[in-house]
Amino acid sequence: MKLSLSLQQDFQAPELVLKRAYIKKVIETTLRYIDVDQDCEIGIACVDNGESHKLNLEYRQKDKPTNVLSFPSDLPEEVLPLLDAWPMGDLVICIPVVLQEAIDQNKTAIEHFTHMLVHGVLHLMGYDHETSEADAEEMEGLEIKILAKLGFANPYTEQD
Repeated sequence: MKLSLSLQQDFQAPELVLKRAYIKKVIETTLRYIDVDQDCEIGIACVDNGESHKLNLEYRQKDKPTNVLSFPSDLPEEVLPLLDAWPMGDLVICIPVVLQEAIDQNKTAIEHFTHMLVHGVLHLMGYDHETSEADAEEMEGLEIKILAKLGFANPYTEQD
């Protein structure tokens, strides 16, 4: 599998320095875990509270910024075989929200960012924790196992 990553860092924070190689490793680990082996393309935008708030209101009718928004590709099925790589879609990650949640949850910034990245990739692949309790449990279970492969603790247990 080859992964093409388009990374846009409109918002950067000194406490969370993001490297393309690390982001690609996290995405590739996630995709391999759920048995995706085709070449893929993904776009990631790291934004501020204002941009996240605007997009969350426009697309989800929620009047606040949020940690991660996922926008799966909506290309017609008949176009996909013509492409060199499968377009997964785009993630919009709000860095200030991720940083605040990390503090609130007693996690490191990179630990929580990694969780949100895995979470967002799973959304792009069709997983959804908001459809049912069973779907939420399935998605959380995958996140726990993928994060363990990356060397991180279960994000759903209380941190001291």
